[in-house]
Amino acid sequence: GCLDKPTAGDYFLQGLNVAELDDDELTEVRALSIGFVFQSFNLLPRLTVIENVMLPLSYTNVPRSQRVMRALQAVTLPVDHWDHRISELSGGQMQRVAIARALVNDPPIILADEPTGNLDSTTGALVMETFHKLQKRGKTIVLITHDPGIAAEADRAVTIRDGRIHDGAYVAHTPNTLRGAVKNLPAISATTNQPKGAKA
Repeated sequence: GCLDKPTAGDYFLQGLNVAELDDDELTEVRALSIGFVFQSFNLLPRLTVIENVMLPLSYTNVPRSQRVMRALQAVTLPVDHWDHRISELSGGQMQRVAIARALVNDPPIILADEPTGNLDSTTGALVMETFHKLQKRGKTIVLITHDPGIAAEADRAVTIRDGRIHDGAYVAHTPNTLRGAVKNLPAISATTNQPKGAKA
């Protein structure tokens, strides 16, 4: 997510060595290339849906209204909810707004931290359906999860135990055409944090 600099080595994002960038340059990379979806949503409750989704655009000079509309349509949030305050929404609706906010700058990469962690199974399934649709539109999705069922929906699952990568195999059901997250093909990757001694 370009929030930390590597302690050693080089990190290339879309051909750019971000390890060599200063804070201002990293801010621009985050604004244009990466969308963040947080487990706790991080939405401003006093603002409306539209105002929350519009926030990342304050760092760019792009037309706002069309971008916000496209982002909200992509997550299939009904139009009659767009002027609601965040405090008036359900958990699933708030997560969709959080995803729309991550999409509004049209980034090629979306990082999602436990995007279904605070949701019931039905709402979580709807959020995952949204991610699958985004992947089909060419977005690369990287999500963190402790839920094996969510991880099983990914094209590639990377297991981390005690801070180390344990396994990074592609999921068996993945079609060959999608086995290219490393080659910049759109994919959904799941990183699971396993406690010590747990099985992958």
